[in-house]
Amino acid sequence: MDVDPPIEDWDGFDWDEGNLLKNWEKHGVSAAECEQVFFNRPLITGEDHAHSDVELRWYALGVTDGGRQLFIVFTIRQNKIRVISARNMSRHERRIFESR
Repeated sequence: MDVDPPIEDWDGFDWDEGNLLKNWEKHGVSAAECEQVFFNRPLITGEDHAHSDVELRWYALGVTDGGRQLFIVFTIRQNKIRVISARNMSRHERRIFESR
């Protein structure tokens, strides 16, 4: 069963320097773009079952202010969203996003 992430009570972002650099170097996604996704609608979230062994992780499908469609994996630590990875949505993810 999917569980919605507790993002309605979040209090900002918690950035790991390594993830910031990785997301930019591998996928050209900036921290600002990641943050925009959580403020824009529509926003689709769900539990990331495949990578939730150590801590609960979620995914988000959303758009930046510039219309870029991103897939983001994140966790919540002390009421802060911690982005683990971010990239452009795949074709399959875009279909899911656009159908809702």
